Amino acid sequence: MDKIFFKELNLPTPKYNLNIGSGSQGDQTGRMLIEIEKILLKEKPRVVFVQGDTNSVLAGALAASKIGINIGHVEAGLRSYDRDMPEEVNRIITDHISDYLFCPTDKQKDILMSEGIDKKKIYVTGNTIVDAVTQSLKLIKNNQLKNMG
Repeated sequence: MDKIFFKELNLPTPKYNLNIGSGSQGDQTGRMLIEIEKILLKEKPRVVFVQGDTNSVLAGALAASKIGINIGHVEAGLRSYDRDMPEEVNRIITDHISDYLFCPTDKQKDILMSEGIDKKKIYVTGNTIVDAVTQSLKLIKNNQLKNMG
């Protein structure tokens, strides 16, 4: 694991590293599913939050679903409508097995409801990318002000 990344961003080192690496879609997802399930059985969380549409998201959601842990999907409802994209398959499956779906906008909420997902599970929370950029701009501005004074 590249600890420099965590040090430079002043982030804590992760408690777990799955050491999965690359591989085919199925191989990578399957190995993650096995390792994530072990961690979930050990840690026993009440909810697993997954964000985005990667193979890691799908593996985490599937592992939680299989052992009865609630799932919260951040960035739910995003669609490209191109099932040739592995990410699109990950999005759809994750959304349909999640207990809490956190959408960027009302458009994604409408998409999920059109797919038969109960609106009681859906929360419009805003766009995490916009939030991250806004937060970063504030940090940059604050650092510039500190350096000026």
